[in-house]
Amino acid sequence: MPFIPHTEKDTQEMLAAIGADSIEDLFDEIPATLRIDHLYGVPEAHSEMEISRLMRNRAAMDGSPLCFIGAGAYEHHIPAAVWDIATRGEFYSAYTPYQAEASQGTLQVIYEYQTMITELTGLDVSNASLYDGASALAEAALMSVRTNRRVKTGLVLLAPGVNPVYEKVASAIAGSQGLTFERLPVDPASGNVAFDQLPDDTNPVAVVVQQPSFPGTLEDVDRLTDWAHAQNAFLIGIVNPVSLALMKAPGHWGEQGADVAIGEGQPLGVPLSSGGPYFGFMTCKQKHVRQMPGRIVGRTTDLDGNPGFALTLQAREQHIRRTKATSNICTNQGLMVTAATIYMSLLGVEGLARVAAKSHANTKRFVDGLCAIEGIERLYEGPFFHEVALKLDRPVAPLLAALADLNILGGFDLTHFASTNALLVCVTETKTEADIDSTITAFAEVMA
Repeated sequence: MPFIPHTEKDTQEMLAAIGADSIEDLFDEIPATLRIDHLYGVPEAHSEMEISRLMRNRAAMDGSPLCFIGAGAYEHHIPAAVWDIATRGEFYSAYTPYQAEASQGTLQVIYEYQTMITELTGLDVSNASLYDGASALAEAALMSVRTNRRVKTGLVLLAPGVNPVYEKVASAIAGSQGLTFERLPVDPASGNVAFDQLPDDTNPVAVVVQQPSFPGTLEDVDRLTDWAHAQNAFLIGIVNPVSLALMKAPGHWGEQGADVAIGEGQPLGVPLSSGGPYFGFMTCKQKHVRQMPGRIVGRTTDLDGNPGFALTLQAREQHIRRTKATSNICTNQGLMVTAATIYMSLLGVEGLARVAAKSHANTKRFVDGLCAIEGIERLYEGPFFHEVALKLDRPVAPLLAALADLNILGGFDLTHFASTNALLVCVTETKTEADIDSTITAFAEVMA
C-alpha cells in the first residue's frame, strides 16, 4: 500500500519549521476533558501482513457468482489499461482543476470526456460530471425550474419507467425547494406511458423519461418529447450511455430533441464496487448552458497562440455568490470520469457498439431460454436493450435465494415496483453462452 514515510528527524524538522515543540502542541486548543487516551472496543492493531490476510479473507467471502442483476448498475468488461492509467499518480491525485496553469492534463481529460458525452447524447454541451445518476435527476429538475420560468408550478412528471431510487433521491434533494414529482399513467401491457390517458391541464415544468426504462422497456420517446414540449415543459431524458451506441440519442428525440440528458456513468469503465463510487453525467442544449450546474472545461489559446484548456463555466457557490449559484455540487467524481474517458477512448465508437450489441444478443438468448420454463413469462411486451422484466408464478425472493446457493445472482426482485411477482434480469457482454445456458438450467431446476 502506498504511504508517505516520516522519520523522527523529518517530524522534528517540520515541527521546528512551524514553531511547535511536539505533535501534541498542534491540538492544544482541544480541552483536556474532550481528549481520550485510548479507543474503547477497538482491537489491538494488526501488522501489515495480518491486515492484508484479513482483507483478502473478507474479500473472498463475496465469492465470484454469475451476476444477472442490473437495475442501474451493470457489470461490463473493463480493459486492464483503464485503471492502470487512471491510477497513475498524475491522474490519481489530480482531483480538481482549479489552477489551470498547473492542471492542463486534468483539464484536457475533462474536455475530452465532455466531447465524448455530447457525442453520445447528441446535445450541445456537457458539464464536468456530477455525483451520480440519481442526484443528476434532482439537478436537472432544479435546472428546468430556473430555465423554464414561464411555468411556475414546480411540478415534474415522471414516466412510469423512471428508476424509483432516482425519484426518491430527487424528492429528497429538490422536494424541499418546492418541487413535486408525480408519475404519468402506465399502459399495463407495455409498461410504458399510456398516451391515451395523458393529462392536458397539469402545467408541468418538466417531463422525465428513462430510456431504456427501469424495467427494461423502450418508450416512444419521440412522441413523449413532442407532448412535453406541447405542454411548455422541459424534456429530461435519463439514458444508459452504452445503449446510445445503438439507440437514438436524446438530442434527436422528437422534433426538437430533449432539453437535458442525464444518467449514470458507471457502465463506462467503472466497476460495480458494492455500489460506488460512480458518477453522473449531464448534457443540455447550448441555450440552457448558463443554468447548468457544476463546471465546464473549454479549449482556448494562450497569448502565444498555443492551445490550452481552462474552466469556462463555474456556477457553484464556491466560485460565485451563493444566491447566484446553480448548485452546491461538491464533487464531480473526477477519478471515475478519468476512467470513463480512458474506457471510451480505448473502445471507440465501434467497440462501444459491439458491447451494446453483444449485451442485447445475450439478453435475448437468456430471456428466450427462461420463458421456455413453465411458470416464467415476459411481464411486458415490446422491444428491449439488455434488461427484461419477467413475470413468475411464485414469490421471487425464495427463487433468488435458491439460485444464490448455486452461486448465481439471478436478478433484481421487481415485485414491489410491478405489484406482481416479477424479476428483472440483465445480461451484458461478460456472459458466455455456457454461462447463459447453465443459468437457464439452474432456473429450471429451482422452478421444478
